[in-house]
Amino acid sequence: MPSIIQLQLQPLTASAWAPFGTLPSDERTPTDNSDIEFLQHDGHVNFIFHHTHELQAGTLGSLCELLNRHDTHTQTLMPMTAPAYVVVAPAHIDFSDQSDFGEVRAFRLEQHAAATLARGTWHWGPYPIGSDSLRIFNVQGRGWASDNGIVWLKRDHNTVYEVVCNE
Repeated sequence: MPSIIQLQLQPLTASAWAPFGTLPSDERTPTDNSDIEFLQHDGHVNFIFHHTHELQAGTLGSLCELLNRHDTHTQTLMPMTAPAYVVVAPAHIDFSDQSDFGEVRAFRLEQHAAATLARGTWHWGPYPIGSDSLRIFNVQGRGWASDNGIVWLKRDHNTVYEVVCNE
């Protein structure tokens, strides 16, 4: 039986999100620092979809058994059809130390709220809240499939995160 770490959803604020990336600000805002990077010059915009049938249910929420990362580009996500949640961990950790597991967070993303992941930020989702499916506006590198690092939390570390939405 894997160790289960529960994550409560945090509100999406610039300061809480700072270890994982940036939040786009209004045009000409002095603190506008939400730049995007594509080391392979392959920026791409599309829509992606996630559905609740992709998820494994725990006692109180969905179970996160892996995280992905992209080292060659940032990624900007905006839930279009419903609120959502996303699980993230800072780019600097590699899950080789037990303390790394305490740096994972879950955030609530309101419908039409965008968040940019820094290069290398570990992530899972976004997944819908209060809906069976989610359409997501996505800005990322076209070559993401060849730059998709994975940490297998359950398989390699006998640990899963249970995301509690309280919805």
